[in-house]
Formats: sequence, structure tokens, C-alpha cells
Amino acid sequence: MIAFALRLAVSGGREALARLAMIAAAVAIGVGLLLSTFASMNAVERTNQRQVWLDTGAPGRTERASADPLWWWPHGDHYDGKSLTEVDVAATGPDSPVPPGLTRLPVPGEYYASPALAKLIRDTPADQLGDRFPGRLIGTVGDAALASPDARIAVIGRTPAQIKGAPGARTVTSIAETRPVTCDNECWDNAVRGDALTLISSVVAGALIFPVLIFIATATRLSAATREQRYAAMRLVGATPRQVSLISAVESALAAAVGTVFGFGLYAALRPLVATIPLTGQQRFFLSDLTLHAPQALGVAVGVPVAAAIAALLALRRVTVSPLGVSRRVTPRPPSAWRLVPLLAGLAELAYFVFVGRRPATGNGQTAAYLPGFLIVMLGLVIAGPWLTMIVARAAARRTRRPAALIAVRRLADDPKAGFRAVSGLVLALFVTTATVSIIGTINDYRGTLGGDRQTRTVVEVGSDGQPPLGGTMPARLLTEMRAMPGVRGVAVVHANPDGVGKVVHRRLHPGEPPPQAPALVTCSDLAQTPMVGRCPTGAKVTAVDFFAFVSLQSQSNLRWPAAGISPAAVAKLPVQLVYVATDGSKAAMERVRTVLTTAYPHQQARTVGDWGTDLQQELAGWRQLADVVLMTTLPIAGCSLAVSVVAGLSDRRRPFALLRLTGAPLRLLQRVIGLESTLPLLAVAAISIGAAFAASALFLKSQMRYDLVSPGVAYYAVVAGGLAVALGIIASTLPLLRRITGPEAARNG
Repeated sequence: MIAFALRLAVSGGREALARLAMIAAAVAIGVGLLLSTFASMNAVERTNQRQVWLDTGAPGRTERASADPLWWWPHGDHYDGKSLTEVDVAATGPDSPVPPGLTRLPVPGEYYASPALAKLIRDTPADQLGDRFPGRLIGTVGDAALASPDARIAVIGRTPAQIKGAPGARTVTSIAETRPVTCDNECWDNAVRGDALTLISSVVAGALIFPVLIFIATATRLSAATREQRYAAMRLVGATPRQVSLISAVESALAAAVGTVFGFGLYAALRPLVATIPLTGQQRFFLSDLTLHAPQALGVAVGVPVAAAIAALLALRRVTVSPLGVSRRVTPRPPSAWRLVPLLAGLAELAYFVFVGRRPATGNGQTAAYLPGFLIVMLGLVIAGPWLTMIVARAAARRTRRPAALIAVRRLADDPKAGFRAVSGLVLALFVTTATVSIIGTINDYRGTLGGDRQTRTVVEVGSDGQPPLGGTMPARLLTEMRAMPGVRGVAVVHANPDGVGKVVHRRLHPGEPPPQAPALVTCSDLAQTPMVGRCPTGAKVTAVDFFAFVSLQSQSNLRWPAAGISPAAVAKLPVQLVYVATDGSKAAMERVRTVLTTAYPHQQARTVGDWGTDLQQELAGWRQLADVVLMTTLPIAGCSLAVSVVAGLSDRRRPFALLRLTGAPLRLLQRVIGLESTLPLLAVAAISIGAAFAASALFLKSQMRYDLVSPGVAYYAVVAGGLAVALGIIASTLPLLRRITGPEAARNG
């Protein structure tokens, strides 16, 4: 029977072969995207593992005995808004451990750099970057120690005396091979793990994999009505339900199997492109990291054809029940309002934490609290979609009198499941994108975004945040050198205020800002050179300034700080807390200042004000990148599903449409019917999906951060409008097919 089913599938003429080719092509696209998604998640795991060595020395690790400990000091740096990771090492003997990716430990005056950092050093003037690294470059860090081809890492040789005084420096006897249980600020890797990895996996699973599966299921339903009639004829001539089911399953599985094979080939072709897409918003992948686990490959290779066979069996239940089941077509039972329950339950789960007024204290607790709510809302949109489509269609039917609109809305009201199935992928794409953009945009609005000052700023900490002070005076030579640099507008030396001289009138803090620290002291002559921090009262010589004003992401130029009752000479004797340099905003000026300060204070970190927000901005950029990946992936998938669904609908109804044309219905009328059947559920459910995303985002922000939702910008609405326009274009592109498939021969042979 299987041999007969295979022969029947491929010997049914050009129409049968075309149907098999279309199903195989659609399945190939879905499988290729599905495998690329799995490979990307595997690449994240491999990327995490190659960064573990940077956690060497973190508390909680078990050290192996070694005769020669290694002095270890990891610290950060920045260049042009991007972070660099530097590890200073000092061997105490020949048996000191060597980090991965190095042939040997660098001695004082030598350093290794990752290929990306080495190229950056070569291409950048030395006074802007290279002078920060002492000695000469002796080699590159190997791929075994790099998360990405874009990683910027340096391993610098020092003497033990040079490292001992650095904050966070320690001796180690082995290089980390596993990440400590607790890491906090003691780890220097940029791995995506824990809650973030759980969230990314869930988003990818819900927003990428599910639309692909919908697409594959839609593809296997191509020409379902034609096949139903053929199988019903077989039943009438004596075929048993089991035989018909077997023939149907074999035909669908054959097309899906061919598509799966080509899907693996498509995945292989897509790998170089996927490697360039930073899934987590950090850096691109090594091509070798994009591989599949054996269970994943086997699951797709076996699961897709099996799923196609099951979908075919479910689609032919009427045929197997009765050979006349195809002829006795009745209106399907309308979906019930109970389909709204999962959607409302997901929103209620998120609303619970708003009304109880507290959120889980731990990161795992927060993931367990909020993630299920978002996933349930996504599932609820898919479940409620047919009911919502039916309600909108019935409402439209009561308000229209045009023939095309009446036919379209009546068909949607009679079979809303079929109408919604075509647009279900777009529903998830719009929900995930809207929620992500809304949350990120609100956080940016409350916490401040970078920029806004004509004079950008470069800061070096000197003795703040628990770091040891470097002395009571600023070297005059260093001040003179910086003030003479091209592009430097002014230098302010900020002194500690141990006696609390002067009082700061505390302003109303922007949500998310930490409370003011003890006032720092600045001479008014220095403050005049850095107006973005504020200004002195008339006649004052020294002012007391809130320390946080120097690291704020927003300008404080309108603030007038109070005078301090202390002379400039007395202030000059107080410990220096930080040096504040205003530049013209050029990269060259900022990086020259940073290089000079880093060289002068090797145990401190020179940072621009933009760098203070770098970690937050990179994290937000990561979620924005994930939203972009979801949007760029799901929209084409949803578009393909939409096109396949419309074509399948046209193919299945070609005989009724052919009869309508024979009775005098113009082709333009039928095209408007098809267009309205696809457009109405698309626009209606898209609006509901966007509304649900706004509601879920508002509940999350209010519970987690006490923020009120801020409306996304024009760019978001432009992207949504563009995506909907593309979807409408796909619908329009299928309409010319109606002329070819509704000729007189379709009515005669249907």
C-alpha cells in the first residue's frame, strides 16, 4: 500500500508534482529557519563557555595547588563607546598557570591582544589607544579564549609589585574552567546566562519556533480540498478509511521529507549569514559555533515529516468518517468566547504583581513571575484569534452592503479559524516587537539616554567608590598637558569633602537615579570650564557640588550650587576625588584624554560620561537586537505563511469561484472578496495584538520598576506600518492567480 501511495503521489500529473514541489519548498524554508534558530541558541552556549577563563579568581572557586601562583588583575577600559577587557598578569615562577589562547605568559613590557583589538591598535593613533598598553604586542589571543571574532581583550605582562596595589588584584593557582555559583561584580565575562538566557530561550521558542511550525503546518495543507475529493472518490469505490489515511499520510510525509532534506541544505547556506547576526545584541558568532546537537537534527529530520503526516490525517477526518463527508459540507461550529480565557489569564497573572504591590526579590523569582504571563498572553492571542476574527466579521457584516464585502465577511464569520490561520504568525511578531520596544523605550526615558550636551565629557576616578586615594594634589604637569590638548575645553579637579563643608539643596531625582552622595568641592574657576555640571553663585570662590552630577547622563547646566566656606588654597590640599574634563566631543580628543589619564593613574579607570551608561545601554541594545531579530525573522515567515494560506484557499475554492465567474460575477469582484478575507483578520487581530502588548508591558513596568508606560516613538509605528504594508502587498501579489485557476475548465474538472 505504501508503494501504491508513493506512486500515486508522484504520478498524478503536473498538478500533483507542482503541489508536492510547493509543499516541499515551503517546508524547506521553515526547516532552514528552524535549524538556524537552534544553531544560534547552541552558539550562545558555546560563547558562554569560552569566556569562563575571565572569571578566574572570583570568590567561590576551588583553586588547585600550584608551586607558582599567578598575580591576576582583570579590569575594564573603553574606546569609542565600546568596552575593552584587560587582564594584567604577573608570574611568580615557571609553573604559573597560563590562560587559554596564549602560548606563554607575557613578561613585563609584553602583551597579547585579541585579533579585533590588535587591528584597532594598529589602525588608531598611538596617543589615542596604543599608549595605554606598555611594551610591545607579542601575539594574538587565540579563539579558544574569545567569545566572538569582535571580542576586544588584552592580556598584559606586569611585575607583582605593579599589580599588588590594584583594587581587586589577587593571586590564583589555576585558570577557571567553570563559572562560580555566585559571581556578581567579581566576574569579567560578558556571557548571557541565568535569567537572561532563560528569557532569550523563551522568546526564541515562543516567537521564532512557533511561527515556523505554523508555516510548516500551513504548507502541508496545500490543496487540501482537492485531495479530500480525490480520497472521497477512493472511499466510494471501496477504499477503507485506513487505506485512505495511509495514502494521505504518505503523500504529505513524502513532500515534507523532501522539503526537510532541502531545509538542511538551506541551513548550511544560511550559516555564514546567521553568524553575522548578534542574536543577544553583543557580538557576532564564530561560524564554527553554529552547529546542531544530534537530538535537534534528528528531531527535525524525523519530526517534520511525522508532523506533516499527522496534520494530513487530521485534515481528512471527514473523508475517513464517511465517503460523502466532503459533499455534505456544513458550517463549522463557531468558536466560543471561552477562547478569551488564556489571554485574560495571562494579563491577570501580570496584573497580580501590580495590585499586591510587591515583586519577587530574586532574579529567578522574577523570571518565574513575569515570563509565564507573557508566554500565556502569546498563547492566548493564538487561541482567541478565531473568536476575535468571527466577532469582527459579524460586526462588519451588519455595516456593509457591498457584494464583495458581504461575501468576504460572511465566509469569515462561518469559518474564522481558516481566516485567522493565515495571520497567526504576524500576531506573535507584532506582540513581541511591541512589548520589547515599549519596555526598552520606557526604561530609556526614565533612566536617561546618552547625549544632549554640546561638550561631551571624560572622567577619571581617583579614590572614589572605595578605591584608595592617590594623594592630595593634582600634578601641575598633568593639568597643563591636558589643558593644552586639541579639543579640550576645560578641566575641573573634584576634591573630597570629609568635613561636609557647604550644603547641597537636593533636587527632585529622576526615577532610577541613586540618592545624592556627600557634596564634593570644586573651585568656581574650574566649574566655569565645565558648565554642563552647573554653576557657582555670584562672587563665590568654591562650591559644594553633588558628586552624582559629575556622572549623570543628563546635563545639569541650569543648577546653581551653593557656595562653600573654604578657600581655593585649602581645597587644593584635600584629596582629589576625580578629574573632570570637557572636550569638543571629538573621538580623538576624548581618547587622547583617556589615554593620558589611564597612563597617569594605572589603577583607575578613565571613563566618559557615556561609559557610565554603557552597561545599561548594551543590555537594552541586546534586547532591542533580539526584538529586531524576531521581527526580521517572523515577518518573512508570517508573510510566507500568509502567501501559502491565500494560495491554498484559492486552490481549494477554484471550482466555486469558476462557477461564480460563469454566472456573471466579474473577476474584480472575486479579487476583492479574497483581499477582504485576508485583510480584515490581519488588521483586526494586529490591533488587538498590539493592544495586548501595550497592556502586558505596562503591567510589567509598573510592577517591576514602578514606571508608567511611555508610548514608543515614530520609528516603531513606521516599522509596524511597513510590516503591515508588506503583508498587504503579499496578499495583493496572489490575486492575479485567480484569473488562471478559475477558467471554465476548473468548473468542468473540479
